[in-house]
Amino acid sequence: MNNVERHTYILNQLDKNGKVLVLDLCEELGVSSVTIRKDLRFLEEENLLFRTHGGATKQNPYTTDKSVYEKAKINVEEKSRIGKLAASLIEENDSIIIASGTTLLAMAKEIKPKGELTVVTSSLQVATQMGAFHNAEIIQLGGTVRKTSFSVAGMFSELILDNFYCSKLFLGVDGLDMDFGITTTNAQEAQLNRKMIDSAHKVIVLADSSKFDKKSFGKITELDKIDIVITDEISETHKEALEAQGVKVLIAN
Repeated sequence: MNNVERHTYILNQLDKNGKVLVLDLCEELGVSSVTIRKDLRFLEEENLLFRTHGGATKQNPYTTDKSVYEKAKINVEEKSRIGKLAASLIEENDSIIIASGTTLLAMAKEIKPKGELTVVTSSLQVATQMGAFHNAEIIQLGGTVRKTSFSVAGMFSELILDNFYCSKLFLGVDGLDMDFGITTTNAQEAQLNRKMIDSAHKVIVLADSSKFDKKSFGKITELDKIDIVITDEISETHKEALEAQGVKVLIAN
């Protein structure tokens, strides 16, 4: 194939599948990865696709802030499955941190506390959900309320976390990029999430498949600071990249 034929093939595959991988295109077109990467770079410059780690996608990988009402309507079934699997990791008499986000709220709805469960959370919705259990002690972080997420962030939240150390942090993200790490759309929330990571023995990220190859404004941390990623679907390339960083991947089928 010449350049035009390759470009046409790549765009057709994008229209069909929504994304393409460099390794697959090399095999299908019988050319080197260098050639494919040049093709993808050219097509991106023409505003025909967006390059990602190991491939390309039709969707812009940069995410912006959305209200919790809007997010609640996206990937509902996937978030429910992820939340159920995450909830199963909570142990008897556990002390955990639950960050904010619709996937974390889906998780909270699946929690059936065993023994005396202690929950530290920045999410007003999670606190309300967990408050129904007599054997769950809820510690609501204080600070400035973000109206788009019904959660708190800021200096006061971070100061409270100085007094706690929990077994697990359950963290939602807006983007998970294999090179850049995990991100969120708000800088204050990113700072609070970093503080949460310092206050937990194990970091568990809940991210449905739409979050992969996405970046947001506020960087939370590198991938090697994560212990577990729970998702609904993942490519073998992404799975291998995470495992190479020491991250365990759990699939919520």
